[in-house]
Amino acid sequence: MSTRAHPVWPKLRLLALLAPGLGVILVLIGAVAWIALAQSFGLHNPMGEDRLTLDHWEKMLDRRLYLRAVGYSLWLGFAAALISVALAYPLAIWLRRPFRGSALVSAVLQAPLLVHGLVAAFLFVNIIAYHGLVNQLMVALGVWAEPRQLQNDRNAWGVLILQVWKNLPFALLVLSGSVRAIGDDILDAARDLGAGAFARFRRVILPLSLSALQAALTIVFIGALADYSFQVIAGPTNAQSLAQLMVFSRARSWHEAAVVGVTLMVLSLLGAALIAVLSRALRLRGVL
Repeated sequence: MSTRAHPVWPKLRLLALLAPGLGVILVLIGAVAWIALAQSFGLHNPMGEDRLTLDHWEKMLDRRLYLRAVGYSLWLGFAAALISVALAYPLAIWLRRPFRGSALVSAVLQAPLLVHGLVAAFLFVNIIAYHGLVNQLMVALGVWAEPRQLQNDRNAWGVLILQVWKNLPFALLVLSGSVRAIGDDILDAARDLGAGAFARFRRVILPLSLSALQAALTIVFIGALADYSFQVIAGPTNAQSLAQLMVFSRARSWHEAAVVGVTLMVLSLLGAALIAVLSRALRLRGVL
């Protein structure tokens, strides 16, 4: 009589071990997602009777403010993700092997993780204010004849700088482990075959760390897409993010705020899926 376990039992055992933690997370996230989705269609009305309707979606889709918030949030999310990863990759390669002072450099680069977003936003605003440090320095050096308005700029460069500053350590942590796992023998072999620094990065480091790259892009994109604190303090006055619009809409209608919340969730999923599809396509086409 065979004593070999059925192939399905290890999978069931793994699910049973994950159930206490993962199950609670899925239930909580699922409940929140369901309530937001139901409220966007007129159900779970906290102020009156439930009525299944598409009116709230139609109202939001007809508003230019909503469409501008979608475009603005997508731009900010993708820009922050791409810039953060582009800066984190060379740093991860530089810190791949320990050297004198590397621990100090790593600690400095990870310092933003210890600073709350609200604190960072207020410090940044004070530095670039009309009479802040940057304006005073530029005037003292003779670069500018008089102080300039840098706070809450219309192009949202201040918010983008804050997003990159805050998310760069996350991207660096994700990429560092993958880059450090690449053996020296692989890189030495590529170097012996005539591959330059960029060729080694493109043909060796990037393909072997593609999963980490995908994870870093996804994490930073979702975080920047749904950010509220940086936007409300240092963001432009001519544009609202989806998070701002959701808070603003809540005072008028819970259902309209739920529409914005569902939009954030859908865009997060679509953005993560797009990053995964592009990564797979580049690998299959031999680009990486």
